[in-house]
Amino acid sequence: MVVDITLPPYTFEPVRGPLREPVVRRRRAWGPAAWVAMYHSVSDHPEDPYDITVSPARLDRQLAWLRARGLRGVSMRDLLAARAREQERGLVGLTFDDGYADFLTTALPVLGRWGCGATLFVLPGRLDGENDWDALGPRKRLLGAEGIRRAAAAGIEIASHGLTHVDLTKAGPNEMRAEVHRSRSVLADLIDADVQGFCYPYGRLDQHVHDTVRQAGYRYACAIAPPPALAGDFAVPRLHIAQADTAARLELKRRLARVRGRALEAV
Repeated sequence: MVVDITLPPYTFEPVRGPLREPVVRRRRAWGPAAWVAMYHSVSDHPEDPYDITVSPARLDRQLAWLRARGLRGVSMRDLLAARAREQERGLVGLTFDDGYADFLTTALPVLGRWGCGATLFVLPGRLDGENDWDALGPRKRLLGAEGIRRAAAAGIEIASHGLTHVDLTKAGPNEMRAEVHRSRSVLADLIDADVQGFCYPYGRLDQHVHDTVRQAGYRYACAIAPPPALAGDFAVPRLHIAQADTAARLELKRRLARVRGRALEAV
Protein backbone atom coordinates (compact mmCIF):
# COMPACT_ATOMS: atom_id res chain seq x y z
CA MET A 1 0.00 0.00 0.00
CA VAL A 2 1.37 3.42 -0.97
CA VAL A 3 0.60 6.22 1.43
CA ASP A 4 -0.51 9.55 0.01
CA ILE A 5 1.93 12.04 1.49
CA THR A 6 0.51 15.04 -0.35
CA LEU A 7 -2.13 15.74 2.28
CA PRO A 8 -2.05 19.17 3.96
CA PRO A 9 -0.56 19.39 7.46
CA TYR A 10 -2.91 18.19 10.18
CA THR A 11 -3.51 20.31 13.27
CA PHE A 12 -3.78 18.20 16.38
CA GLU A 13 -6.11 18.94 19.26
CA PRO A 14 -4.11 18.47 22.48
CA VAL A 15 -5.57 16.65 25.45
CA ARG A 16 -6.96 19.37 27.70
CA GLY A 17 -6.04 19.96 31.31
CA PRO A 18 -3.09 21.34 33.24
CA LEU A 19 0.20 19.50 33.34
CA ARG A 20 1.10 18.93 36.97
CA GLU A 21 4.61 18.93 38.26
CA PRO A 22 5.81 15.31 38.17
CA VAL A 23 6.11 13.70 41.57
CA VAL A 24 7.35 10.34 42.73
CA ARG A 25 4.31 8.09 42.90
CA ARG A 26 3.60 4.74 44.39
CA ARG A 27 2.45 2.29 41.76
CA ARG A 28 -1.31 2.08 41.45
CA ALA A 29 -2.84 -1.32 41.98
CA TRP A 30 -3.35 -3.10 38.66
CA GLY A 31 -5.01 -0.31 36.75
CA PRO A 32 -4.69 0.74 33.11
CA ALA A 33 -1.10 0.73 31.90
CA ALA A 34 -0.09 3.18 29.16
CA TRP A 35 2.96 2.54 27.03
CA VAL A 36 5.22 4.68 24.88
CA ALA A 37 6.33 3.86 21.34
CA MET A 38 9.77 4.96 20.12
CA TYR A 39 10.20 5.80 16.43
CA HIS A 40 13.04 7.49 14.58
CA SER A 41 12.99 7.96 10.79
CA VAL A 42 9.98 7.40 8.54
CA SER A 43 10.96 6.79 4.92
CA ASP A 44 11.23 4.16 2.20
CA HIS A 45 15.03 4.06 2.43
CA PRO A 46 16.00 0.36 2.15
CA GLU A 47 19.40 0.66 3.89
CA ASP A 48 18.95 0.59 7.67
CA PRO A 49 21.73 -1.10 9.68
CA TYR A 50 20.43 0.30 12.98
CA ASP A 51 16.79 -0.72 12.43
CA ILE A 52 15.54 2.82 13.01
CA THR A 53 13.55 3.35 9.81
CA VAL A 54 9.86 2.59 9.35
CA SER A 55 8.24 3.06 5.96
CA PRO A 56 5.22 5.39 5.74
CA ALA A 57 3.11 2.43 4.64
CA ARG A 58 4.17 0.43 7.72
CA LEU A 59 3.53 3.40 10.01
CA ASP A 60 0.08 3.75 8.46
CA ARG A 61 -0.71 0.10 9.25
CA GLN A 62 0.69 0.40 12.78
CA LEU A 63 -1.47 3.43 13.56
CA ALA A 64 -4.47 1.69 12.01
CA TRP A 65 -3.79 -1.21 14.39
CA LEU A 66 -3.80 1.19 17.35
CA ARG A 67 -7.07 2.82 16.39
CA ALA A 68 -8.76 -0.53 15.67
CA ARG A 69 -8.08 -1.44 19.31
CA GLY A 70 -9.51 1.78 20.67
CA LEU A 71 -6.07 3.30 21.25
CA ARG A 72 -4.90 6.77 20.22
CA GLY A 73 -1.37 8.06 19.87
CA VAL A 74 -0.61 11.30 21.73
CA SER A 75 2.39 13.37 22.74
CA MET A 76 4.26 12.69 25.95
CA ARG A 77 3.04 16.04 27.27
CA ASP A 78 -0.57 14.99 26.78
CA LEU A 79 -0.04 11.43 27.98
CA LEU A 80 1.53 12.52 31.27
CA ALA A 81 -1.12 15.19 31.78
CA ALA A 82 -3.81 12.53 31.31
CA ARG A 83 -1.95 10.16 33.59
CA ALA A 84 -1.82 12.81 36.33
CA ARG A 85 -5.64 12.86 36.13
CA GLU A 86 -5.79 9.04 36.00
CA GLN A 87 -7.30 9.30 32.50
CA GLU A 88 -4.57 7.63 30.44
CA ARG A 89 -6.67 4.60 29.47
CA GLY A 90 -6.70 4.22 25.70
CA LEU A 91 -3.71 6.52 25.13
CA VAL A 92 -0.30 5.57 23.74
CA GLY A 93 2.67 7.91 23.72
CA LEU A 94 4.24 8.36 20.26
CA THR A 95 7.81 9.66 20.19
CA PHE A 96 10.16 10.32 17.28
CA ASP A 97 13.86 10.66 18.13
CA ASP A 98 16.56 12.75 16.40
CA GLY A 99 14.30 15.13 14.45
CA TYR A 100 14.75 13.72 10.95
CA ALA A 101 13.54 15.95 8.11
CA ASP A 102 11.36 13.10 6.84
CA PHE A 103 9.10 13.61 9.87
CA LEU A 104 7.42 16.53 8.07
CA THR A 105 7.11 14.92 4.65
CA THR A 106 6.18 11.36 5.60
CA ALA A 107 5.34 10.88 9.30
CA LEU A 108 3.19 13.96 9.87
CA PRO A 109 0.63 13.23 7.11
CA VAL A 110 0.17 9.67 8.41
CA LEU A 111 -0.25 10.88 11.99
CA GLY A 112 -2.85 13.34 10.78
CA ARG A 113 -4.72 10.66 8.85
CA TRP A 114 -5.25 8.73 12.10
CA GLY A 115 -5.81 11.72 14.38
CA CYS A 116 -2.67 11.08 16.39
CA GLY A 117 -0.32 13.46 18.15
CA ALA A 118 3.35 12.89 18.93
CA THR A 119 6.48 14.23 20.57
CA LEU A 120 9.46 15.07 18.37
CA PHE A 121 12.85 15.03 20.12
CA VAL A 122 15.18 17.33 18.17
CA LEU A 123 18.83 18.44 18.23
CA PRO A 124 19.10 22.25 18.18
CA GLY A 125 22.90 22.02 17.85
CA ARG A 126 22.55 20.19 14.52
CA LEU A 127 19.95 22.27 12.68
CA ASP A 128 19.86 21.27 8.99
CA GLY A 129 22.63 18.77 9.77
CA GLU A 130 22.70 15.00 9.50
CA ASN A 131 23.04 11.91 11.69
CA ASP A 132 26.81 11.52 11.57
CA TRP A 133 26.81 9.83 15.00
CA ASP A 134 25.62 6.69 13.15
CA ALA A 135 28.94 5.33 11.92
CA LEU A 136 27.41 2.91 9.42
CA GLY A 137 24.98 5.44 7.95
CA PRO A 138 22.99 6.01 5.89
CA ARG A 139 23.18 9.77 6.20
CA LYS A 140 19.80 11.39 6.78
CA ARG A 141 18.99 15.07 6.90
CA LEU A 142 17.80 16.62 10.16
CA LEU A 143 15.21 19.34 10.55
CA GLY A 144 16.26 22.96 10.57
CA ALA A 145 14.70 25.82 12.52
CA GLU A 146 11.87 26.36 10.04
CA GLY A 147 11.00 22.67 9.93
CA ILE A 148 10.86 22.47 13.72
CA ARG A 149 8.58 25.50 13.81
CA ARG A 150 6.31 23.90 11.20
CA ALA A 151 6.04 20.74 13.28
CA ALA A 152 5.22 22.80 16.38
CA ALA A 153 2.61 24.81 14.47
CA ALA A 154 0.95 21.51 13.46
CA GLY A 155 0.49 20.63 17.14
CA ILE A 156 3.50 18.35 17.58
CA GLU A 157 5.25 18.63 20.94
CA ILE A 158 8.85 19.75 20.45
CA ALA A 159 11.29 18.46 23.07
CA SER A 160 15.05 18.17 23.50
CA HIS A 161 17.27 15.25 22.53
CA GLY A 162 20.29 17.14 23.77
CA LEU A 163 22.25 19.66 21.75
CA THR A 164 24.32 17.39 19.48
CA HIS A 165 23.47 13.74 20.39
CA VAL A 166 26.28 12.69 22.75
CA ASP A 167 26.34 9.97 25.39
CA LEU A 168 25.67 12.00 28.54
CA THR A 169 27.08 9.31 30.81
CA LYS A 170 30.51 10.19 29.34
CA ALA A 171 30.08 13.99 29.20
CA GLY A 172 32.13 16.44 31.24
CA PRO A 173 30.54 19.29 33.23
CA ASN A 174 30.62 21.90 30.43
CA GLU A 175 29.38 19.51 27.77
CA MET A 176 26.66 18.24 30.10
CA ARG A 177 25.41 21.76 30.73
CA ALA A 178 25.34 22.57 27.02
CA GLU A 179 23.56 19.34 26.09
CA VAL A 180 20.94 19.56 28.84
CA HIS A 181 20.48 23.21 29.82
CA ARG A 182 21.44 25.07 26.64
CA SER A 183 19.47 22.77 24.35
CA ARG A 184 16.34 23.61 26.32
CA SER A 185 16.84 27.36 26.17
CA VAL A 186 17.73 27.34 22.46
CA LEU A 187 14.63 25.31 21.63
CA ALA A 188 12.40 27.51 23.78
CA ASP A 189 13.60 30.57 21.87
CA LEU A 190 13.19 28.77 18.54
CA ILE A 191 9.56 27.76 19.05
CA ASP A 192 8.65 30.58 21.48
CA ALA A 193 7.26 28.10 23.99
CA ASP A 194 8.31 26.14 27.05
CA VAL A 195 10.21 22.91 26.45
CA GLN A 196 8.99 20.30 28.89
CA GLY A 197 10.59 17.05 27.72
CA PHE A 198 14.03 15.53 27.29
CA CYS A 199 15.19 12.29 25.66
CA TYR A 200 18.51 10.68 26.64
CA PRO A 201 20.68 10.08 23.55
CA TYR A 202 21.14 6.34 23.00
CA GLY A 203 18.74 5.87 25.94
CA ARG A 204 21.70 5.99 28.33
CA LEU A 205 21.56 7.57 31.75
CA ASP A 206 22.93 7.20 35.25
CA GLN A 207 22.02 8.89 38.51
CA HIS A 208 24.06 12.02 37.75
CA VAL A 209 22.54 12.44 34.26
CA HIS A 210 19.05 11.78 35.66
CA ASP A 211 19.49 14.42 38.36
CA THR A 212 20.99 16.97 35.97
CA VAL A 213 18.01 16.73 33.60
CA ARG A 214 15.54 17.03 36.46
CA GLN A 215 17.32 20.08 37.88
CA ALA A 216 17.38 21.75 34.43
CA GLY A 217 13.64 22.41 34.64
CA TYR A 218 12.25 19.69 32.39
CA ARG A 219 9.05 17.97 33.49
CA TYR A 220 9.87 14.51 32.16
CA ALA A 221 12.56 12.56 30.32
CA CYS A 222 12.39 9.49 28.08
CA ALA A 223 14.79 6.57 28.13
CA ILE A 224 14.48 3.08 26.61
CA ALA A 225 14.97 0.47 29.32
CA PRO A 226 16.13 2.48 32.36
CA PRO A 227 17.55 0.84 35.49
CA PRO A 228 14.69 0.02 37.88
CA ALA A 229 16.20 2.26 40.54
CA LEU A 230 15.85 5.29 38.24
CA ALA A 231 12.41 4.51 36.82
CA GLY A 232 10.04 7.46 37.10
CA ASP A 233 8.92 10.53 35.20
CA PHE A 234 12.59 11.29 34.47
CA ALA A 235 13.31 7.83 33.08
CA VAL A 236 10.18 6.87 31.15
CA PRO A 237 10.57 3.45 29.46
CA ARG A 238 9.69 3.06 25.78
CA LEU A 239 9.17 0.31 23.22
CA HIS A 240 11.28 0.42 20.06
CA ILE A 241 9.00 0.14 17.00
CA ALA A 242 10.58 -1.19 13.81
CA GLN A 243 9.71 -1.97 10.20
CA ALA A 244 9.23 -5.65 11.11
CA ASP A 245 6.52 -4.87 13.67
CA THR A 246 3.38 -6.30 12.14
CA ALA A 247 0.06 -6.44 13.97
CA ALA A 248 1.00 -9.72 15.67
CA ARG A 249 4.35 -8.35 16.89
CA LEU A 250 2.74 -5.14 18.13
CA GLU A 251 0.19 -7.12 20.11
CA LEU A 252 2.96 -9.17 21.70
CA LYS A 253 4.96 -6.05 22.57
CA ARG A 254 1.86 -4.47 24.05
CA ARG A 255 1.22 -7.48 26.28
CA LEU A 256 4.83 -7.74 27.39
CA ALA A 257 5.18 -4.02 28.14
CA ARG A 258 3.86 -4.34 31.68
CA VAL A 259 5.68 -7.59 32.40
CA ARG A 260 9.02 -6.17 31.31
CA GLY A 261 8.58 -2.83 33.04
CA ARG A 262 8.02 -0.90 29.80
CA ALA A 263 4.56 0.46 30.73
CA LEU A 264 3.88 3.68 32.60
CA GLU A 265 2.20 1.73 35.38
CA ALA A 266 5.69 0.45 36.19
CA VAL A 267 6.97 4.00 36.66
